[in-house]
Amino acid sequence: MLAQLERPTLPAPPPRQILSDYGLTYFVNGLIAFIFSATGPLAIILSVGTRGGLSQAELASWVFGVFFVNGLVTIAMSWRYKSPLGFAWTIPGTVLVGPALQHLSFAEVIGAFYATSLLILVMGASGWVKRLMSALPMPIVMGMVAGVFLRFGLDLVRALHGNVAVAAPMVVVFLILSASPALARRMPPLIGTLLVGALAVGLLGQIDTGALGSFALVAPVVQAPVWSVGALVELVVPLAITVLVVQNGQGVAVLKNARHDPPVNAIAVACGIGAALSAAVGAVSTCLTGPSNALMTSSGKLERQYTAALTFGAFGLLFGLMAPTFTGLMLAAPKEFIMVLGGLAMLRVLQGAFIASFGAGRFTLGALVSLLVAVTDIGILNIGAAFWGLVAGFVVSWLMEKADFVALANKD
Repeated sequence: MLAQLERPTLPAPPPRQILSDYGLTYFVNGLIAFIFSATGPLAIILSVGTRGGLSQAELASWVFGVFFVNGLVTIAMSWRYKSPLGFAWTIPGTVLVGPALQHLSFAEVIGAFYATSLLILVMGASGWVKRLMSALPMPIVMGMVAGVFLRFGLDLVRALHGNVAVAAPMVVVFLILSASPALARRMPPLIGTLLVGALAVGLLGQIDTGALGSFALVAPVVQAPVWSVGALVELVVPLAITVLVVQNGQGVAVLKNARHDPPVNAIAVACGIGAALSAAVGAVSTCLTGPSNALMTSSGKLERQYTAALTFGAFGLLFGLMAPTFTGLMLAAPKEFIMVLGGLAMLRVLQGAFIASFGAGRFTLGALVSLLVAVTDIGILNIGAAFWGLVAGFVVSWLMEKADFVALANKD
């Protein structure tokens, strides 16, 4: 079955080449991608775990798993394939675990994490994942991606309304730097935005000093799994769907839209391995992240963007080791600071998603339906709206855009 795994088309870069390929733009893109993953998505873990009755040690172990393990997977895959391949954890899967923790023990949930990792590994090694991905028309997939990413653009507007004193200077600086290529070469727009935002937060006293914790290293909690039929039935298939179709589907679509060629089957195998390692410390399954990969490929030269992923992975390792300390630091700033950074970084990415969805003139109705369903963020049967957006868009196109499927088949 391993014959289905894609082999790297380029040799792994030696340290000297990595240093040569590095640059401020790629460092900033990796840093912004990390800041994004270490704020809102992290808050979801804390919220779900707290409601599920997990101890502080179990929560810290979960945070360690999703950052440290996925940081290792990101660095290994991005280095070996010389391509930006940022791995994180499934956010819809985390939300899905919430209700399960209300009536299942954490050990039973961990057992389901292990079983999910095995299913993902088999799907990737068999090559079934790539065949599934290739059967989905790209405009429909990008319609789903646009629906998921649209909230970041909306959050940018909401941040301007909710905290204009912090958000407005950040937006103004971003526009000024972006409008002048000469200025942008000296100061990348996102880093200028980050610095001005941090200055505004500090001058206005909007740092939550109570959230700043003392330095501490994490102590992972390793728990033995409990095998429960109820947990396996409730969690394994939905978790695998969120990883392979929803999350990896977003990540692959984003990378292809950025002109990369992600190794779909190898990514699934890496997710299976990462999910097994994460489960050992009580963390939810690994996936190829959509938003963070979008941020890492938002600017710079194609062949150097892998260094942004190496930065993303390195920060993940540090965050995982010092989860209690960094959690307090990241959550000390007002939420609008992160909303503006993410929204501005996503502008070009969101524009590209809309062009890929509606610019080709094919599957446009399916892409629109996929976008509308995904943007609602309403899950059904414990499966997130992004998956149902793909299903709805595919069905509508199959019924009403048959000529586009014929054209796609002839092209292949």
